[in-house]
Amino acid sequence: TFPAQRTLTRRARLSHYRGGMSRIAVVPGSFDPVTLGHLDVIERAAKTFDEVHVLVVHNPGKTALLPIAQRVSLIEQAVADARLVGNIRVTSWSMGLLVDYCTEVGASVIVKGIRSQVDVAYETPMAIVNRDLAAVETIFMLPNPAHAHVSSSLVRQVAALGGDVAPYVPRAVSDFLQAPRE
Repeated sequence: TFPAQRTLTRRARLSHYRGGMSRIAVVPGSFDPVTLGHLDVIERAAKTFDEVHVLVVHNPGKTALLPIAQRVSLIEQAVADARLVGNIRVTSWSMGLLVDYCTEVGASVIVKGIRSQVDVAYETPMAIVNRDLAAVETIFMLPNPAHAHVSSSLVRQVAALGGDVAPYVPRAVSDFLQAPRE
């Protein structure tokens, strides 16, 4: 390495080697609700990429518990409460393909958390099509083993039956789900 490069941070060196281009990643999901497993993936993506867009998307194959705006708000609260470091933006996308959003913001990578071979089988065809459509790569991140068994649908079911969801979700989500409803 050159002497001047030794004083640069790892992120700055990577940016230097890429010609100064910022590496933007998108972490998409329905996040209905966001779980501690989701936060783990968001945190690790933020440590890996210069900018991370946490993108709440509508999944037509699922019936949502929370409106999209509420999910965005809960993720923003969870990211702030966890004091995640990095350039993290939380937003939503309801029209068009995920790769359209990636192209719009200049993202070259989609980051997906996977818990099992079932997730790999589900995500692989989408990853291939996203690469074919827009040259956007997909990176799969394995979960922290403490959260590998947790899914949003499991959290919804436990909450609906009056169970304690606090071990599985950020405090903002737990408080919201367990608050009395009118």
